[in-house]
Amino acid sequence: MNARHSVSTRALDLRHGRVDLSFGAGGRAMAQLVAELFARAFANDYLARGDDGAVLPAPAPGERLVVSTDAHVVSPLFFPGGDIGSLSVHGTVNDLAVMGARPLYLTAGFILEEGFPLAELARIVDSMAAAARAAGVHVVAGDTKVVEQGKGDGVFITTAGIGALPAGRDPGGARARPGDAVLVSGAIGEHGMAILAQREALAFESTIVSDSAPLNGLVEALYDAVPAAAIRVLRDPTRGGLATTLNEIAAQSGVGIELEEKTIPVAPQVRAACELLGLDPLYVANEGKLVAICAAEAADALLAAMRAHPLAGC
Repeated sequence: MNARHSVSTRALDLRHGRVDLSFGAGGRAMAQLVAELFARAFANDYLARGDDGAVLPAPAPGERLVVSTDAHVVSPLFFPGGDIGSLSVHGTVNDLAVMGARPLYLTAGFILEEGFPLAELARIVDSMAAAARAAGVHVVAGDTKVVEQGKGDGVFITTAGIGALPAGRDPGGARARPGDAVLVSGAIGEHGMAILAQREALAFESTIVSDSAPLNGLVEALYDAVPAAAIRVLRDPTRGGLATTLNEIAAQSGVGIELEEKTIPVAPQVRAACELLGLDPLYVANEGKLVAICAAEAADALLAAMRAHPLAGC
């Protein structure tokens, strides 16, 4: 995806038009899709150069680069609290943030299915652009491919992210120690149950809304609250939920982790849905919650920082 082409054909019909194979063929139709949809939504100086890559400013002296990549496949594409567009931004921003990094730049690859409505694609792209602005990152490069009808699932998105890791920060799954505290930033299981309820057309007294959100602001608040060395591990408990995430950390660190289950927040509608379906909320996906393992003496200050942040629900 780049913005160097100028196209003189009739404007895309973003209300009624549909993706066709020419949009992925590298010619005029693809150039028009890029110019009128992607480049418009993600407009920034780096993307506007129209090259095959982006030349980006280096982080501040003493900072290191952090790179992460993620593929996003979700059904349905639109769900209460978000869609695949915003989810693709939040997923990669959060992967960088829990490494202690300040997310800076994203790239985006789109695999589109022939026949997909352009109106829905524009909705996804606009949502993705709004999520990037809210997270303070730029989408600086990308690519678009089209597969034949029946060989995709509407839209797949792959994002890669670059962040700057300030000196002194070094959270990692192998750094948990006996006696550390485990903190969770809010109620668990909301994203996974929102997706499942939408997919299966399950009706509850109140709608379950995905918690999908960027965590980089919350991470910065945590580092402002305590010395960096006190924060041992940061993770976003996505697929597999909180329990799977903590099992992974325990294996990396060679420690056991004991949970006080009654202290872990679960929204009533999520708990009810899990009971109905025979699921354990500890194993249900999240997209806007953070797990912090910290030195015991830092726990109160970190918990206070979590509770003071707009994303907190604990």
